[in-house]
Amino acid sequence: MNEKILVVDDEKPIVDILKYNLTREGYNVLEAYDGEQAIEIAFKENPDLILLDIMLPKQDGFSVCKKVREKMACPIIMLTAKGEEVDKILGLELGADDYITKPFSMRELIARVKANLRRIALSGPMNEQQFIKIKDLELDLKSYQLRKRGKPLDLTFREFELLKFLATRAGQVFSREKLLEEVWGYEYYGDIRTVDVTIRRLREKVEDDSANPVYILTKRGIGYYFAKQ
Repeated sequence: MNEKILVVDDEKPIVDILKYNLTREGYNVLEAYDGEQAIEIAFKENPDLILLDIMLPKQDGFSVCKKVREKMACPIIMLTAKGEEVDKILGLELGADDYITKPFSMRELIARVKANLRRIALSGPMNEQQFIKIKDLELDLKSYQLRKRGKPLDLTFREFELLKFLATRAGQVFSREKLLEEVWGYEYYGDIRTVDVTIRRLREKVEDDSANPVYILTKRGIGYYFAKQ
């Protein structure tokens, strides 16, 4: 069954060209032209990935991203024409997995779509290890569930992937560039602060006190690592 991709943009020519190219790659493309329609279709169709423009009528992309994230963990790639860092960071804060700035090359966009979907496929039920338990945390690698002291915590796909990568290599320090390569899974064109934002979101969810973390630690001047048991 072909993966479903929801394309959300209020400019029909952009939707048309994205649909044409994604369909050629074998994807099933859904269309939405405003924020309210995007939320409705996302909840109804449960797409495998969402391409989401920021500037939308009725509800903007940030609002859509936030609402979708409350119920879904599929990768979200934000499309922005502004290219302003504040927009990109805000999108990541709200749960987006990636962003790409207009105008973009179709080759780059297709590569990002494939990379995000490939990461989901590779992290599915083929994992030999199903559970990771460290202190009060338990990661179920097959169902993508995280529990802390038995209580479930909601993580986005990218947050879970980053936590899994670090937790399975506890004690090893990784640079931001290395984490982008390993967790995002391709030659990333964005800012390495993407990692910082995702780490901060993870700490806010996982740590008792995000300002004084005990799980996800920083090695000053080098990068991040997960504490050993």
